[in-house]
Amino acid sequence: MSASPPPLPHGPAFEADPHPAYRWLREHSPVHRIDLPGGAWAWLVTRHEDVRAVLADPDMLKDPARGNEVWRRSGMGLPFDHRPSLVRSMVNADGADHARLRGVTAGAFTPRRVRTLVESAERVTADLLDRITAVPDPDLVRDLAYPLPIAIICDILGVPPEDRAEFHRRAAVIDASAPEEIAAIGATTDWFDDYLGHLVDVRLATPSDDLLGDLVEAHREGRLTRDEVTSTAFLLLVAGHETTVALIGNLLLSLLRNPEHLERLRRDRDLVAPAVEEALRLESPLQNATWRFPRTATALGGVGLAAGEPVLVSLLSAGRDPERYDDPDVFDPGRGASHLAFGHGAHYCVGARLARMEARVAVEAVLDRLPGLRLAVPGEELRWWPSVIMHGLFALPVRFDTP
Repeated sequence: MSASPPPLPHGPAFEADPHPAYRWLREHSPVHRIDLPGGAWAWLVTRHEDVRAVLADPDMLKDPARGNEVWRRSGMGLPFDHRPSLVRSMVNADGADHARLRGVTAGAFTPRRVRTLVESAERVTADLLDRITAVPDPDLVRDLAYPLPIAIICDILGVPPEDRAEFHRRAAVIDASAPEEIAAIGATTDWFDDYLGHLVDVRLATPSDDLLGDLVEAHREGRLTRDEVTSTAFLLLVAGHETTVALIGNLLLSLLRNPEHLERLRRDRDLVAPAVEEALRLESPLQNATWRFPRTATALGGVGLAAGEPVLVSLLSAGRDPERYDDPDVFDPGRGASHLAFGHGAHYCVGARLARMEARVAVEAVLDRLPGLRLAVPGEELRWWPSVIMHGLFALPVRFDTP
């Protein structure tokens, strides 16, 4: 019997610092039933070994239709059943369908294609740093971590320049809304449903050499349905943008909390890439991987799971499991340990290479341009997104030395 009641894995205290709750769950209830909005509930898996096993298990299905009736009725599976044009992506597919969808999309994230985006990322970042050094209240989430990846995603998808401000504004609703804000999220996904459908119509009339053009060409060839085209574009927006926003913000905060490492990186840029990996382990931008559903009744961590019961695996908790990492709460860019922040197995993040590149470009620019960087508010005043899935900051106000 545990010495204290289980913590609530939600609410302001949890959002401010979820790590004590995850520590308790790893120690006392590593496969734990949690209640969710809309009458839903899920099994939350917190130990590294169990998390890795679930991610690698082909019988832990991703198709939302395999969830039990309670979960399906709750509306937790964004963007809900009435928008098939946004849910037919690889993240919600299994087996051969997943392999087909992933194969079409993976071409956008080859080493060669990512290298072509470095120059764009560096140019956008330089412009953003110019603005940051000129504003009276610089915020490294608002002014850098947020606009950089949305600019890159818009480039990849071929979003016209005149539409990008609205695209940016709408994406913010999805990034930072709490699960119970169903109306706001629903209105935003409706907007993206219409807008992405419009972009597909444009590409059907006039082919292009951006990723959306590639997806539309795959549709012409019969390799993708139209819903799969718009769903894949929506997935890249959500997964490729909000995770990178959180990664950059969490990485910068980790460095600000550890100024000795910040100065080490200023002196030795070879440490930037390892620092990105350590921030991914310590403050995973994905708090929990997206839903999985057992194909058949099974057991995990000594707990019986029925077919279709929703499962969340906590990548954030797995990254601090002392059974896997020494001194797991310590930020150490020299650690060199692997992590699960980009997943594991068949659903490993197809955009991981791009996210790493953007984080590296952002941090190197900050190191070059912002001497004496420090937080502008006490750390306990920072606010985190109230999300079941994401783990990121609303804002990161800073000060730095000026000439």
